[in-house]
Amino acid sequence: MPDWLIYGMVYAGSALMVYNIIRYIRYELRLQKDSKWEKERQVLYLPIFLLVMFLFGYLAIGLFGHPDIIVSGILFGGSVFVFVIFGLLQQITDRIQESERLEADLRVAKESSRVKTTFLSSMSHEMRTPLNAIMGLDALALQNPDLPPETRSQLEKVGDSAKHLLDMINNILDMNSIEAGSLTLKEEEFSLRQTLELAGIITKNRCEEKGLTYESRFADALDDYYVGDETMLKHALLNVLGNAVKFTPAPGSVTFTVEQTVSVGPSRELRFIISDTGVGIDKNLLPNLFTPFTIGDTSNTNRYSGSGLGLALSKRVTEMMGGGIAVESKKGQGSTFTLTVRLKASDRKAEQAADSAEGETQLSGLKVLIVEDIDLNAEIVADLLDMEGISSDRAENGLVAVDMFTRSKPGTYDAILMDLRMPVMDGLDATRIIRDQDRPDAKTVPILALTANAFDEDVRNSLEAGMNAHMAKPVDPDVLFDNLRHLVPEHKEKHD
Repeated sequence: MPDWLIYGMVYAGSALMVYNIIRYIRYELRLQKDSKWEKERQVLYLPIFLLVMFLFGYLAIGLFGHPDIIVSGILFGGSVFVFVIFGLLQQITDRIQESERLEADLRVAKESSRVKTTFLSSMSHEMRTPLNAIMGLDALALQNPDLPPETRSQLEKVGDSAKHLLDMINNILDMNSIEAGSLTLKEEEFSLRQTLELAGIITKNRCEEKGLTYESRFADALDDYYVGDETMLKHALLNVLGNAVKFTPAPGSVTFTVEQTVSVGPSRELRFIISDTGVGIDKNLLPNLFTPFTIGDTSNTNRYSGSGLGLALSKRVTEMMGGGIAVESKKGQGSTFTLTVRLKASDRKAEQAADSAEGETQLSGLKVLIVEDIDLNAEIVADLLDMEGISSDRAENGLVAVDMFTRSKPGTYDAILMDLRMPVMDGLDATRIIRDQDRPDAKTVPILALTANAFDEDVRNSLEAGMNAHMAKPVDPDVLFDNLRHLVPEHKEKHD
């Protein structure tokens, strides 16, 4: 073996070792900038010292020794080995640091999401509280049979505007929940025909106010009852139906068609087709039609205002229900939206529902405890209850409510309407204390959350605390009375 090759391997190994030492030093300096790697960085001092010693040994052998092919091969191979091992060490370190960066970014994102959710929850509460007063007082004023026609028309417009504002608030909250991954669909039995009839009544009224023709076509093959999230389904349908009315000038028409397209085992696929003869949509705008916060045609912004969330929310909801949404439209020739969802079948029939309805309690004569810290809200709820012949007492916070319930005779209150956010004691703690009392009606008295806290988490907290139902403000009198008709009989049966 020629000497030049042997010494070449020795000096090449020495040069490579110098390069390894420089890399180690740079690596150590890089870790100095990260305080979390302080202990690990100190471990590198020993390898650097050993590598320097190895380098001196290489040079001593090369300058003063008589290396052979075996020694030179070992020296060169050692430098290559250190080079490879260090490369692997850098890759591992890079991946660990990248993982740490991702975890830090995730923590920041979660904190940002938490702050945003807290902010939206607070804003929702603050907006719903005065909106509850507006809609409640408006509903009470409309009960006056002696209202002049002009005043009645004005009050109805106030109510419609308030409902529009409430729809926008709900859309924002629901979209935020979907984006945050916190929205979960309920699995509850509901009457689809009742849902469709309600959506149809709302849409028909809007069409009549605008001078439009409304037509609904519900297939005979529809089941009486399905299992799914009625609230979110109704929300998705009303968003599209509302857009159809909004973007259709008079004289025009809106058509709502519903059919069941698939029935396999317990699975049912439903198709909702909403057509209008309105302004239509430019084909260039269709790709972004379902993008959140995007308003389709900015030229119509002033005439057809909106938040740009309704269609995006409907798309997300239908997708969560195993379906989707599609649109066909031409500018100036109207639009057709097709929503598909998958629901579970229910064996319940309309006759069974009718038998159940016959046994519902009449509201007149009931007594309810209203737990509400805002005087105006308490007054509105009391007036609404009085319209149905329901008497009421009022507690201004949870502590007073617990005291009033404790001092009352068992069976005094047929139900409790409980606000959540109150001074002194909130509604959740008050509910837990009432449920833990040793008296015959403590476990059975219906406790219904009536609150401006409207997030899914608020609903879960209410139910976990022992409440029977959660109603968001502004209160819908029909929902309130339906809950009372449903829950009070169960309480009386168990209490008696």
